[in-house]
Amino acid sequence: MAKKRPQTKAGKPQLKDGEIPVVGAREPCPCGSGRRYKACHGRAAAHAVTELVQRPFEGIAGECDWVALRELVPAATVELTLKGGLPEGVPSVSLATVLPMAWPALRRDDGSVLLALQNDTSSGDLSRDLADTLQRALEADPGSPVAARRVPADGPRLQDVLDPAAVFEPVVHSGFEFWVPDAENAAAEVSASLERANAAAIPTTRLSGVDAAYWCETPEKNHLRWVMPHPEEQLLDALARLHAAGTSSLGEGTRLVGSFRAHGLMVPVWDLPSAMGAEECEKPAAQFAERLAEALASDAPLTGEERRARGGLTNRQVTLS
Repeated sequence: MAKKRPQTKAGKPQLKDGEIPVVGAREPCPCGSGRRYKACHGRAAAHAVTELVQRPFEGIAGECDWVALRELVPAATVELTLKGGLPEGVPSVSLATVLPMAWPALRRDDGSVLLALQNDTSSGDLSRDLADTLQRALEADPGSPVAARRVPADGPRLQDVLDPAAVFEPVVHSGFEFWVPDAENAAAEVSASLERANAAAIPTTRLSGVDAAYWCETPEKNHLRWVMPHPEEQLLDALARLHAAGTSSLGEGTRLVGSFRAHGLMVPVWDLPSAMGAEECEKPAAQFAERLAEALASDAPLTGEERRARGGLTNRQVTLS
């Protein structure tokens, strides 16, 4: 005998779709149907928030640096500018790569907000997840971390919250002391998290002469990882032209070893000698940027050698996200 569908309680007002809040999957749907949320309005919401957004930071100032801070940089902060200015009682809002205990965000005792970028998120739209966390942090009590949650499918995105005209200027740190104003007197769990994070951080420097290029030091060799905004096919063609011409390196002992995709953008990677620091990368990187601009402007068909170079670069691509 078929089960009867639960009936809505008499007199209970029915909510319109736009008014239905997000609740736990097993909780009764707020629409009043009597069904669980996951079997009712949660179906559409779950589909909407799991659909992957390939370029979550597109349209935001500093898109390439957003990608770098999400995937490459251990410790960095950026002051964010909100549309309409800061709410009363919030002296500043800053993006941070990570926060202690993997908090998504933190409202400090002085009311300022830190928003973590490298946390796992609940949906396929990183921009929507971060905007939701930011809004909840702005409303949290001072001195409180913000917990993760499943975000509403129709919630705002960073593009709706941040001032598009503001400058995005990352500050790379050697450690995570920016977490707390007084590290020596921090809570025990924060101090332990700080110590672990500092021990694992790879020394990283952002180049000043080109956009979104980050030097890092590893035990065996150094690397330059450069997030680029150009369309992938066009950038691969340009890199292939330079590689075939022998001009894709950054100088003696350096080599373009491949690239990876992250959040819809390409990130070429160079191996560098251990003796080559960030300062020594500045001039070669600026010169490479000039050569790349010329190669990007060319619309000539690739030669056989350039096609082989392109194939090699494509075979060495990895997708991170």
